[in-house]
Amino acid sequence: MLFVREEMDFDVVLQALQTGPGLTQLGLGVLCLLLGVFAARNTFRRWFMHHPERYDRFIPYTAFRLVLPLVALVSMLLCIMGWMMVMHTRPHLLPLFTAMLFWLGVIRLFTAVMRQALPQGKFERNSEHFIATMLWLGFVSWAIGFDDVMLDWLQSVSFSVGKSRLDLLTILNAMLWVSVIVVVALWVSRVIEARVMALKHMDLSLRIVFAKMARSLLIVVAVLIALPVVGIDLTVLSVFGGAVGVGLGFGLQKIASNYVSGFIILLDRSIRIGDRLMVDNRVGYVTRITSRYVVLKSADGSEALVPNDALISNTVINQSYSDKAMWISLPIQVDYGTDLDQALAVLRESAVHPRVKTDPAPAAFVTAFADSGINLELGIWVKDPENGFMGLRSEIYLAIWRRFKELGIEIPYPQRDVRIVSDVAVALPGRGEQG
Repeated sequence: MLFVREEMDFDVVLQALQTGPGLTQLGLGVLCLLLGVFAARNTFRRWFMHHPERYDRFIPYTAFRLVLPLVALVSMLLCIMGWMMVMHTRPHLLPLFTAMLFWLGVIRLFTAVMRQALPQGKFERNSEHFIATMLWLGFVSWAIGFDDVMLDWLQSVSFSVGKSRLDLLTILNAMLWVSVIVVVALWVSRVIEARVMALKHMDLSLRIVFAKMARSLLIVVAVLIALPVVGIDLTVLSVFGGAVGVGLGFGLQKIASNYVSGFIILLDRSIRIGDRLMVDNRVGYVTRITSRYVVLKSADGSEALVPNDALISNTVINQSYSDKAMWISLPIQVDYGTDLDQALAVLRESAVHPRVKTDPAPAAFVTAFADSGINLELGIWVKDPENGFMGLRSEIYLAIWRRFKELGIEIPYPQRDVRIVSDVAVALPGRGEQG
């Protein structure tokens, strides 16, 4: 009744499936598995469908994960005993199914314990199911000897790169190790980035530079460490290095320029997150600086991805380079009969606002004597231009309007006087001289 790995390989399994008893045992195995699936679904409907909070409890969730393998395993053991009693021979495939179901239960138990042990949100159910499935498929391939067949085929597919000869097994092994080491490197880089970004006394641009440099360096080191681990000579990279160099020379120089420009921007701190920029008649605030582009968010919510190369090679107006406060003017017109000193005082008083700086204080000016009235202008420094100007203009204009109405100051509207200076009479049609 026990499964022995040495007595079973892929060819033996294939030969057994070509016989009547082998197909019968396969049918019994599938039947037991379906019985386990049926029991698991009934358990889900009764205990978990309307109580999703039980997924977070260790004992109910672990028991639910073991329903399928345990029910199928018990059914399989009963089938083995019945087979031996009826056929008086030891079955070949049924012990293989029992081993698969046993290790399915062990793997599910292990992944469920690991999910409960890790902090919530670090290892979700989908990840648990994926890892459990991969581990179980790996055991199945080992149990039936399929791994030997697959390894032989991977080693048979080979090709030469320079003086080295590579096969698919080496490449897959290298990809696995590189992936593992790179994932570890990325995890370390995130830890370093969190520590660096927490240094509030350091400029934000420098923190971003150090975090990105640490990530890039760790990825390069991870690849250089992983390749020798799997037996690949680093001189093989010279071929790919030459290809990358040719690519940079012809088609990738713009991408390389953007990456270099990104590090220059971060190092010289000419552009920082929160700065108000004007690039090609587009005004917005820098919300993110990456290695390839800068995100410029306008007041309407649209975001422009400006390449770093454009910010280095072209003229960029940084309206908050040394001070984020901005000067805006509010024009207004009054009647010619207005007391200008009083009107200018009203403009300065109406500019008292939490968003308006008091040093320098708001200033009012007479700018022109126009056709319909006298043009005045109120200039203010806004403390927080990132919050927009429309609401601030409206509030100040309303305050000016109310004070003008209280004081009787009129805001003129365009008007024209037409004078007829000719004394020549105009003859009406249909009337002639009477003689």
